[in-house]
Amino acid sequence: MPYILCVYYSRTGHTEKLVREIAQELKCECVKLDDGVDRSGLRGWLRSGMQAMARQVPDVGEIKTVLPLNAYDLVVIGTPVWAGRCSAPVRSFLKKYGKQLRRVAYLVTRGSDVRYEEVFEQMDLYVTAPHVHAVTIRPQTVGSTFWRDEFVSAIRNGGKER
Repeated sequence: MPYILCVYYSRTGHTEKLVREIAQELKCECVKLDDGVDRSGLRGWLRSGMQAMARQVPDVGEIKTVLPLNAYDLVVIGTPVWAGRCSAPVRSFLKKYGKQLRRVAYLVTRGSDVRYEEVFEQMDLYVTAPHVHAVTIRPQTVGSTFWRDEFVSAIRNGGKER
């Protein structure tokens, strides 16, 4: 059985819900990133978008996992799309820890019909090997459960699509 870790950031709870469901299905450890920044309301939304556009990397501190990061066979990274980019806390995590991750998969949540697949390439800049699987999901829409389940199936399949 492979060792899998899910790491995510969620401002509104949509990414958190999906990543926790995935972690439960995969029976794996799940860690939420926290940068200590108030991102609530309109002001938080604006701050988040501006940080993403400026490619800022707020400190997410040390994350506590059962194993060292390089011991996981796969790390699933969940992030919302902010201004066409991954969230600033996830960028910070990738910049700080990305070279320690052996294999990664990405779950990107979005609020529009735009798929934002270029976010995968942005995230790949911080890791040693390109992602093995990735999906963008618009939460609470028809089909979001299907894509979540397809993602879980691909992870169980070693990262390869069916």
